[in-house]
Amino acid sequence: MKALALNGSPRKNGNTAALLEKVLSPLIDSGWETELVQIGGKKIQGCRGCLKCAEMKNKRCVFDNDILNGVLEKMLAADAIILGTPCYFADMSAEMKALVDRAGYVAFVNDGLFQGKIGAAVVAVGRGGATHAFDSINHLFLMSRMLVPGSSFWNMGYGSNEKDVLGDSLAMENMRHLGRTIAWLGEATAPHMASFPA
Repeated sequence: MKALALNGSPRKNGNTAALLEKVLSPLIDSGWETELVQIGGKKIQGCRGCLKCAEMKNKRCVFDNDILNGVLEKMLAADAIILGTPCYFADMSAEMKALVDRAGYVAFVNDGLFQGKIGAAVVAVGRGGATHAFDSINHLFLMSRMLVPGSSFWNMGYGSNEKDVLGDSLAMENMRHLGRTIAWLGEATAPHMASFPA
């Protein structure tokens, strides 16, 4: 099985990346194929609302001049998608919002391409607003008929400077538990995915 983690922070080796790596670790131990992809700081424009993806139904965004379609292909190939973001003004980063809007809508209008996949949100935060960012990402998963695993707390970690989050022992334990839960859920649901309700 394959887990894809997408880092929506422009800090490639910052707190968001540290949280995502902690989630992936138990999955690697369980034999999953994993990939961590950097989207923060990369070129990805917001949705233009042109509805061409609904018209063409080719599992792609019509605008092919940024990273969206390449990342979307990876999302479609994954069994679990973990979206990580720093908390900016109580919400996700601009790059993550563009990904959610465009990839989510392409999947939605192509007969629910994300349905049955596992989706988890992870948020790195300096002080406040993480719950709202966490909820915002989960809206994509829930309206896409994805499976959203719980953990020992909301999936957030605290730290302002690079790698500060590693000192948040509760967050580190929560991320480890989240990875284990994703592995368990993947094994439990894999034999049934062909019959997932449309």
